[in-house]
Amino acid sequence: MDDIVKAALKKWPNVPDCYGWLALDARGDWYMRDDRIQAAGPFPQVKGSRILHDKLKEFIHRNYDHDDRGAWFFQNGPQRVYVVLEAAPWVLGVQRGDAGFELDAHTGQPVHEARATFVDEHGRLFLHTELGLGVLRSMDMDVAADALVAGVWPEPEEVAFEDLAARFGHVLAPRKG
Repeated sequence: MDDIVKAALKKWPNVPDCYGWLALDARGDWYMRDDRIQAAGPFPQVKGSRILHDKLKEFIHRNYDHDDRGAWFFQNGPQRVYVVLEAAPWVLGVQRGDAGFELDAHTGQPVHEARATFVDEHGRLFLHTELGLGVLRSMDMDVAADALVAGVWPEPEEVAFEDLAARFGHVLAPRKG
Protein backbone atom coordinates (compact mmCIF):
# COMPACT_ATOMS: atom_id res chain seq x y z
CA MET A 1 0.00 0.00 0.00
CA ASP A 2 1.26 3.47 -0.86
CA ASP A 3 2.64 5.55 2.04
CA ILE A 4 0.31 8.42 1.14
CA VAL A 5 -2.65 6.03 1.52
CA LYS A 6 -1.41 4.87 4.94
CA ALA A 7 -1.08 8.50 6.05
CA ALA A 8 -4.60 9.31 4.86
CA LEU A 9 -6.00 6.34 6.80
CA LYS A 10 -4.40 7.67 10.00
CA LYS A 11 -5.62 11.22 9.38
CA TRP A 12 -9.21 10.25 8.43
CA PRO A 13 -9.96 6.86 10.03
CA ASN A 14 -13.75 6.96 9.76
CA VAL A 15 -14.45 7.60 6.06
CA PRO A 16 -17.38 5.40 4.94
CA ASP A 17 -16.74 2.54 2.52
CA CYS A 18 -17.91 2.78 -1.08
CA TYR A 19 -19.80 -0.02 -2.85
CA GLY A 20 -20.66 -0.63 -6.50
CA TRP A 21 -18.60 2.18 -8.01
CA LEU A 22 -15.59 0.15 -9.22
CA ALA A 23 -15.58 -3.12 -11.16
CA LEU A 24 -13.02 -5.51 -12.67
CA ASP A 25 -13.97 -7.45 -15.79
CA ALA A 26 -12.61 -10.81 -16.97
CA ARG A 27 -10.14 -9.06 -19.29
CA GLY A 28 -8.49 -7.16 -16.43
CA ASP A 29 -10.09 -3.81 -17.26
CA TRP A 30 -11.34 -1.50 -14.52
CA TYR A 31 -14.71 0.28 -14.79
CA MET A 32 -16.19 3.25 -12.94
CA ARG A 33 -19.91 2.75 -12.26
CA ASP A 34 -21.72 5.87 -11.08
CA ASP A 35 -25.28 5.88 -9.68
CA ARG A 36 -26.85 6.12 -13.15
CA ILE A 37 -24.89 3.10 -14.44
CA GLN A 38 -25.62 1.07 -11.30
CA ALA A 39 -29.34 1.81 -11.69
CA ALA A 40 -29.21 0.70 -15.35
CA GLY A 41 -28.21 -2.85 -14.44
CA PRO A 42 -25.71 -5.20 -12.84
CA PHE A 43 -22.09 -5.63 -13.85
CA PRO A 44 -21.02 -6.87 -16.39
CA GLN A 45 -24.29 -6.45 -18.33
CA VAL A 46 -23.88 -2.70 -17.82
CA LYS A 47 -20.19 -1.97 -17.45
CA GLY A 48 -19.80 1.77 -17.05
CA SER A 49 -16.75 3.82 -18.05
CA ARG A 50 -13.52 1.93 -18.64
CA ILE A 51 -10.58 3.46 -16.80
CA LEU A 52 -7.91 4.33 -19.38
CA HIS A 53 -5.57 6.55 -17.36
CA ASP A 54 -2.39 4.50 -16.80
CA LYS A 55 -1.32 6.28 -13.60
CA LEU A 56 -4.76 5.76 -12.05
CA LYS A 57 -4.69 2.05 -12.96
CA GLU A 58 -1.20 1.73 -11.44
CA PHE A 59 -2.45 3.41 -8.26
CA ILE A 60 -5.40 1.01 -8.07
CA HIS A 61 -3.08 -1.97 -8.64
CA ARG A 62 -0.72 -0.93 -5.84
CA ASN A 63 -3.60 -0.49 -3.40
CA TYR A 64 -5.72 -3.54 -4.34
CA ASP A 65 -6.38 -5.92 -1.46
CA HIS A 66 -9.11 -7.92 0.29
CA ASP A 67 -10.75 -7.94 3.69
CA ASP A 68 -11.48 -10.84 6.04
CA ARG A 69 -14.76 -11.59 4.22
CA GLY A 70 -12.91 -12.11 0.93
CA ALA A 71 -14.29 -8.87 -0.50
CA TRP A 72 -11.74 -7.13 -2.72
CA PHE A 73 -11.23 -3.39 -2.59
CA PHE A 74 -9.09 -0.49 -3.72
CA GLN A 75 -7.86 1.62 -0.81
CA ASN A 76 -8.32 5.15 -2.18
CA GLY A 77 -6.72 7.29 0.49
CA PRO A 78 -8.93 6.96 3.56
CA GLN A 79 -11.81 5.39 1.61
CA ARG A 80 -12.15 1.69 0.88
CA VAL A 81 -13.75 1.24 -2.56
CA TYR A 82 -15.11 -2.29 -2.87
CA VAL A 83 -14.73 -3.95 -6.27
CA VAL A 84 -17.40 -5.86 -8.18
CA LEU A 85 -15.67 -8.82 -9.84
CA GLU A 86 -16.91 -10.32 -13.10
CA ALA A 87 -15.12 -13.63 -12.62
CA ALA A 88 -12.31 -13.73 -10.02
CA PRO A 89 -10.09 -11.44 -7.93
CA TRP A 90 -7.20 -11.89 -10.35
CA VAL A 91 -7.13 -11.73 -14.12
CA LEU A 92 -4.19 -13.64 -15.52
CA GLY A 93 -2.24 -13.37 -18.73
CA VAL A 94 0.14 -15.97 -20.13
CA GLN A 95 2.89 -15.50 -22.68
CA ARG A 96 5.60 -17.66 -24.14
CA GLY A 97 8.91 -16.57 -22.66
CA ASP A 98 12.55 -17.59 -22.56
CA ALA A 99 11.85 -19.86 -19.58
CA GLY A 100 8.69 -21.41 -21.05
CA PHE A 101 5.28 -20.05 -20.17
CA GLU A 102 5.12 -16.87 -18.08
CA LEU A 103 2.04 -15.85 -16.09
CA ASP A 104 1.24 -12.42 -14.74
CA ALA A 105 -1.71 -10.79 -12.99
CA HIS A 106 -3.70 -7.78 -14.20
CA THR A 107 -1.80 -5.77 -11.58
CA GLY A 108 1.52 -6.58 -13.27
CA GLN A 109 2.62 -9.00 -10.55
CA PRO A 110 4.39 -12.13 -11.79
CA VAL A 111 2.68 -15.43 -11.02
CA HIS A 112 5.02 -18.32 -10.33
CA GLU A 113 2.82 -21.33 -9.72
CA ALA A 114 -0.42 -22.74 -11.11
CA ARG A 115 -1.48 -25.12 -8.32
CA ALA A 116 -4.75 -26.20 -9.97
CA THR A 117 -6.75 -25.38 -13.09
CA PHE A 118 -10.51 -25.28 -13.59
CA VAL A 119 -12.87 -24.90 -16.55
CA ASP A 120 -16.36 -23.56 -15.90
CA GLU A 121 -19.55 -24.10 -17.88
CA HIS A 122 -18.78 -20.99 -19.96
CA GLY A 123 -15.43 -22.40 -21.12
CA ARG A 124 -13.39 -20.00 -19.00
CA LEU A 125 -10.09 -21.23 -17.59
CA PHE A 126 -9.29 -20.45 -13.95
CA LEU A 127 -5.97 -21.01 -12.22
CA HIS A 128 -5.38 -21.34 -8.51
CA THR A 129 -2.04 -19.61 -7.93
CA GLU A 130 0.02 -18.32 -5.00
CA LEU A 131 -1.97 -15.05 -5.34
CA GLY A 132 -5.33 -16.83 -5.21
CA LEU A 133 -7.89 -17.64 -7.90
CA GLY A 134 -7.53 -15.97 -11.28
CA VAL A 135 -9.38 -16.17 -14.57
CA LEU A 136 -7.25 -16.41 -17.68
CA ARG A 137 -7.82 -13.66 -20.24
CA SER A 138 -9.71 -15.06 -23.23
CA MET A 139 -7.15 -13.55 -25.62
CA ASP A 140 -4.47 -15.84 -24.11
CA MET A 141 -6.36 -19.13 -24.47
CA ASP A 142 -4.24 -20.37 -27.39
CA VAL A 143 -1.03 -20.05 -25.34
CA ALA A 144 -2.80 -21.52 -22.28
CA ALA A 145 -3.88 -24.53 -24.34
CA ASP A 146 -0.24 -25.09 -25.30
CA ALA A 147 0.78 -24.90 -21.61
CA LEU A 148 -1.86 -27.46 -20.69
CA VAL A 149 -0.89 -29.82 -23.52
CA ALA A 150 2.77 -29.49 -22.49
CA GLY A 151 1.83 -30.50 -18.93
CA VAL A 152 3.10 -27.23 -17.44
CA TRP A 153 -0.14 -26.83 -15.47
CA PRO A 154 -2.35 -29.48 -13.85
CA GLU A 155 -5.18 -31.06 -15.85
CA PRO A 156 -8.29 -28.83 -15.59
CA GLU A 157 -11.14 -29.85 -13.32
CA GLU A 158 -14.66 -29.05 -14.50
CA VAL A 159 -16.42 -26.76 -12.05
CA ALA A 160 -19.60 -24.69 -11.88
CA PHE A 161 -18.79 -20.97 -11.88
CA GLU A 162 -21.20 -20.38 -8.99
CA ASP A 163 -19.11 -22.73 -6.79
CA LEU A 164 -15.76 -20.96 -7.26
CA ALA A 165 -16.36 -17.99 -4.94
CA ALA A 166 -17.30 -20.21 -1.99
CA ARG A 167 -14.50 -22.64 -2.71
CA PHE A 168 -11.81 -19.94 -2.90
CA GLY A 169 -13.28 -17.46 -0.43
CA HIS A 170 -13.89 -14.37 -2.54
CA VAL A 171 -16.94 -12.16 -2.90
CA LEU A 172 -18.01 -11.22 -6.43
CA ALA A 173 -20.30 -8.31 -5.49
CA PRO A 174 -19.53 -6.95 -2.00
CA ARG A 175 -22.38 -5.32 -0.14
CA LYS A 176 -22.49 -3.04 2.87
CA GLY A 177 -23.10 -4.76 6.13
